[in-house]
Amino acid sequence: MAEIGPNTRLRVSPFYEATIGEGVTAFSPYNNMLMPVSFGDADAEYNRLMNGVSQWDVSVERQVEIIGPDAARLVQLLSVRDLSKIEVGKGKYVPMCDHRGVLINDPVVLKHEDGRFWLSIGDNNILMWARAIAAERGLDVNICEPDVSPMAIQGPKAEDVVASVFGDWVRALKYFWFAPAEINGIPLIIQRSGYSKQGGFEIYLRDGTRGIDLWNIIKEAGEPWGIGPGNPSPIERIESGLLSYGGDTDDQTNPFEVRLGKYVDLDLDDEVVGIQALRQIKAEGVKRQQVGIVFDNPECRPGHAIWYAVQQGDRGVGHMTCGAWSPRAGAMIGFGLVHTDLTVGDEVDVVRGGYVDRARLCELPFF
Repeated sequence: MAEIGPNTRLRVSPFYEATIGEGVTAFSPYNNMLMPVSFGDADAEYNRLMNGVSQWDVSVERQVEIIGPDAARLVQLLSVRDLSKIEVGKGKYVPMCDHRGVLINDPVVLKHEDGRFWLSIGDNNILMWARAIAAERGLDVNICEPDVSPMAIQGPKAEDVVASVFGDWVRALKYFWFAPAEINGIPLIIQRSGYSKQGGFEIYLRDGTRGIDLWNIIKEAGEPWGIGPGNPSPIERIESGLLSYGGDTDDQTNPFEVRLGKYVDLDLDDEVVGIQALRQIKAEGVKRQQVGIVFDNPECRPGHAIWYAVQQGDRGVGHMTCGAWSPRAGAMIGFGLVHTDLTVGDEVDVVRGGYVDRARLCELPFF
């Protein structure tokens, strides 16, 4: 069997050996790392997330740490959402755009203290981007990737598991709020967050030598609740209407097209990267919109291609950017990035590898 040798271009996480022990069957590259994406039983992994508790290695969610007198200024220049009132101990989800107003990431910004922030990023080189903007503007900051690796505990029983380890104080954490913690000498940050709508926490490991220790502590604590390994579920995230940066976006996508307009504050300073372009896009009118797609034929299953063409008659009207068979919908569903002259309820054809499947447009999220 061919193997991929981890190296400086494709690193493994501190939880890598633990996931091997759990029987991981597939990885995907993400932020120059290997992300576990399957443990061999998709139904069991989905059911744990929906009904129990699931343990994920999401170390690929790298952190960009920004420290210094101009840290707050730089973080705001990188974010088209107003961060002037962000409090210590709180995170905020923010669209990040280039000078064209095109979405280049959608991180969570964590404010640790005045002059110290983390950007918990999606799959893109935001470390280089942040350094470039800081140098361009002559800002007094230090920017690095710290030794921080998140583990996610997700599902309706996640809170019970995390509270059993760290105490009932975690139950009081509001969404995106975080606090420092420690267990057996392992330094951590605990945040109520995660890439699902089933509830849970992300535990930021701050010592990469203790990954297996932390994994086993959580695994043992979760056994009474049936904890098991998993990963960010493509089915659940589609059902829940969660955006996948780089999956549901292309090199022209702006935040308004993918339901992120509520996170864009157009009255920010002109110096914020992309804000002037976004004002112009808004004034001229958004050309595309993200909607749900439901296939008429319940026997349809997702294929291996991405960005399937969506048509009305002979007219191309956009693309289907992701798809999965949904147990809750009893149908194949996905996201469409389509012309704004289409409306919910419209019937369309999705062209998949020579097949044409009938479908209809609907609102997001599905559930």
